[in-house]
Amino acid sequence: MGIRIPTLQQDNVAIRCRGCSGVIEGTPFRVNVMDVVATEIARTWAGTTSINPGPYQFHPDPACARTWMRSRGYLFCRRSAIRELMRPILIPGDEQRLGLCDGLHRDDHELVPA
Repeated sequence: MGIRIPTLQQDNVAIRCRGCSGVIEGTPFRVNVMDVVATEIARTWAGTTSINPGPYQFHPDPACARTWMRSRGYLFCRRSAIRELMRPILIPGDEQRLGLCDGLHRDDHELVPA
């Protein structure tokens, strides 16, 4: 028909870091939080979990994951590192608080603000 229809297209990047909200180029670093208590019976669909296991996506910089932990009020074990699987630690007290650790050390946890 002789009619030229130019198409303008720009890709929308939907992968954003949960810590700094910046766009993640390439493959994100994913962190999953394990369940607080492993049960032998699967939870029903009507029940709720105490923590969302993820996966959460971050930049490879550990500071982004620690920023996310800090915003949620989680504590971080100094004897661990930011890894793909983080184990929650229930902290006794009046209000329920959680600490996150990779679980790869055998000595006591040293929980600090993330």
